[in-house]
Amino acid sequence: MFTGIIEATGRLQSLEPRQGDLRLWVSSEELDFADVRLGDSIATNGVCLTVVELSGRTYAADVSRETLSHTTLASWQPGRLLNLEKALLPTTRLGGHLVSGHVDGVGTIKSRRTEGRSLQFEVEAPANLSRYIAHKGSITVDGVSLTVNAVAGQVFSLNIVPHSASHTNLLALQPGAKVNLEVDLLARYLERLIQPAAGEQSGLTLAKLAEHGFWRA
Repeated sequence: MFTGIIEATGRLQSLEPRQGDLRLWVSSEELDFADVRLGDSIATNGVCLTVVELSGRTYAADVSRETLSHTTLASWQPGRLLNLEKALLPTTRLGGHLVSGHVDGVGTIKSRRTEGRSLQFEVEAPANLSRYIAHKGSITVDGVSLTVNAVAGQVFSLNIVPHSASHTNLLALQPGAKVNLEVDLLARYLERLIQPAAGEQSGLTLAKLAEHGFWRA
């Protein structure tokens, strides 16, 4: 699990095709590698990757076909700037929101403008994800935990404060850029919870809410 608070940026060093999937190498002068071990998870532009090799300030991770088909990773080229975050600890401050690193889909930057010292983006989400994106809710964009300012259909708005812009790769995003999106975990689980079980007419009902103390007639 992660928080969406980026610890460092790194650069993609190389991509090695391996029987239909990939092994990638990422280096970073900013990330603290002191406690990184083989098998650890590092969110790389929002994608949870497992460290399989370490060499100085560089780590390698394998990327499956499933990940390649659901993220922007298949389009990455050496030299790309990447947002990095190590997995959270029980003592980590949860400054963002709970992030799994399992990307739900790819969005497109529709517009970019400056508002005071901040950047404002409009992002178009895939149709199947838009239902999970709510005004003032949380969303992860290329691994960065952000607050949704407004929603209009499949398009949502974001405000990027100077600190986030200068400590991530968001500053480089231009209209047309593709970004990894992960919706709020709570929204996905809530949808599953209210779906009817086999043989039921409906999922979440007033009777169920009353039974568990969440509603009173």
